[in-house]
Amino acid sequence: MSPLDLNEQAQQLRSLARGFEELHDRVRDLSYSPGTDALHQITPLLLKAQELTATALGHLAALANSTYTGVTGSRAGLESLSATVAGASLACTDLAGAIYANPYEGTPFDGFPAGDAQSRAADHAEAIPRMNSHLKDAALQLDVGATACHYLATSISRSLRATAPPAVSTQHQAAPRLNDTQCKALKSLAQGEGRLYERALHRGVSVTRVAAKDGTRISIATFRALAKRGLVTTDTSTPLLIGQDIAVTEQGQRSLAEHRPALSTTAAVPAPRTPAAQAPRR
Repeated sequence: MSPLDLNEQAQQLRSLARGFEELHDRVRDLSYSPGTDALHQITPLLLKAQELTATALGHLAALANSTYTGVTGSRAGLESLSATVAGASLACTDLAGAIYANPYEGTPFDGFPAGDAQSRAADHAEAIPRMNSHLKDAALQLDVGATACHYLATSISRSLRATAPPAVSTQHQAAPRLNDTQCKALKSLAQGEGRLYERALHRGVSVTRVAAKDGTRISIATFRALAKRGLVTTDTSTPLLIGQDIAVTEQGQRSLAEHRPALSTTAAVPAPRTPAAQAPRR
């Protein structure tokens, strides 16, 4: 099996999906007049559909002959892509069928009646429903192809995330730094039995408070700062009116262990200089 950059394949499949979507919109919104105009309008659509078919077939061959086959769910992915190739081929057939159903102007063989305006109008009226049917079917196949490519690209990306080994940090990640107030609160909560609770005051007004085992006063602002940084968690399975248990996380324990008290920035004030005593004059 040849190595293949599956991330790049996923990106290319998304690009292919956009190609199907753009062609679908062009076919769906096509406005034409039977005859030379229809041939002029449909020909580039058929050529683009053939190009998308070849691109989808190339991706199928590349993935089927790569390490992708060892990824869980790859069989369904390959079957989806092969169905996309088949659907794109059917879109080509339908666009070619629209060209075939298109009435053309020309000079008949000798002995055959030349068409007049009335007969040409009848030919056009008969051809338009057949051409529209082919175009509608082609647009449907292109829409399905776009969906299938998006599905496969997403499937590949998810498989890569699921099988990727966890990233191993090569250096110790520093724990969040604490100020002295936060450190004091976290140290108190680390003793256990801390609770977050809500107390009703009056007229529907309530306040949320933190209770620590040792009685340390912890403001709700300090607690929320600790919780936001992932240093503490609460048991949300119980309502605040009853009280939610507070736990210090592993990251919180590390922050405590690595905390260093802030150094005092007050500069030492030098003692005032005592003027030297002067000798008495004689």
